[in-house]
Amino acid sequence: MNFNYKTFQLNNLTSRLILIAILLFQFSFNAQSQTNSASANNTPLRLGIIGLSHDHVHGVFQNDKNKDIEIVGIAEADTALVSRYVKQYHLDRKLIYRTTEEMIAKAKPEAVSVFSPISDHITAVRICAPHKIHVMVEKPLAINYQEALEMKKLSDKWGIEIITNYETTWYPITKDAYTKIVQDKLIEEPVKFVFHDGHKGPIEIGCSKDFTNWLTDPAKNGGGAIIDFGCYGADLMSYIMNGERPVSVTAITEQIKPEIYPKVDDQATIVVNYPKAQGIIQASWNWPFNRKDMEVYGKTGSIITTDGVHMKVRTKENSPEEQLTIGADKAIANNPFSFFASVVKGKIKLAPNDPSSLSLNIVAMEILYSAVLSAKEGKTIYLKQ
Repeated sequence: MNFNYKTFQLNNLTSRLILIAILLFQFSFNAQSQTNSASANNTPLRLGIIGLSHDHVHGVFQNDKNKDIEIVGIAEADTALVSRYVKQYHLDRKLIYRTTEEMIAKAKPEAVSVFSPISDHITAVRICAPHKIHVMVEKPLAINYQEALEMKKLSDKWGIEIITNYETTWYPITKDAYTKIVQDKLIEEPVKFVFHDGHKGPIEIGCSKDFTNWLTDPAKNGGGAIIDFGCYGADLMSYIMNGERPVSVTAITEQIKPEIYPKVDDQATIVVNYPKAQGIIQASWNWPFNRKDMEVYGKTGSIITTDGVHMKVRTKENSPEEQLTIGADKAIANNPFSFFASVVKGKIKLAPNDPSSLSLNIVAMEILYSAVLSAKEGKTIYLKQ
């Protein structure tokens, strides 16, 4: 409520008393609005879940004691899948809805986390955006670059946050490496990146059939290892390069195990070329062990990570290599759902080059989609500058 007291005529006692009453009401109204706003910011995020077929959904149910979120609805049409999760996590069946539209109408979430095939990410955003419901999807952002750009338009039109959840975003070494390389310039300008991401294969490590059914379907996943693990390097390299778009992308894929993965690649190498740097992303379902690590070489030194907390730093040619263990306090955040809640509540303002931000993931998707095209067409893809 706004009141222009300058236009109010103070020509008698009654007028003055009315003015005082109005000003007191306005003060009370503004104070109450501020109190309500602060209270809203401190309440749990009303979170809806879309889909249960992505095995990463276990993470949200394992956050049952997280006071930053409250699961208010789950949209999943597969009754057998629903029964499995209801039994495992003792879920209230009142939370279950067959469609996203029904869940939104009845549960009224402020935001949703999407655990469905990548091809369904755009559908979730199309449904949620007009309701001004914020969206967090599991990596990568979209199945192709065109749908990623559509998400950007919807985000801009309806004023919603769309963030992408990568496991590596929450590693302490991720933010610490960025600080050392970009802010502190510990190794001067980066000129070479090498990323190693993957495992023995989703079936080999025991992922659920509900998950692998679409993870190994190119129409729902967009590819195999090139998508599943190529996205990590595309995201992290874009983060360290502060969102710079590359000049070109070249990729090759292989099927080492066609008897297990007949429809998609299980091994990929992506070369990303910048004007003054080069990145190599090695994504595979054929590693002998799980790995998510990176090597960054600058003009004077190197930073090599071996897991989420361990790092080897060498700043000069004649300097000894220093082995570091990075504390959890150095991470961007320690919990993706709490982070998402803070973004939605306005407690955290996402930087354009944050590894989970929409703007950075548009760049990562352009790299990833160019890699898929390159492997398919057998040629280097040059990005329009």
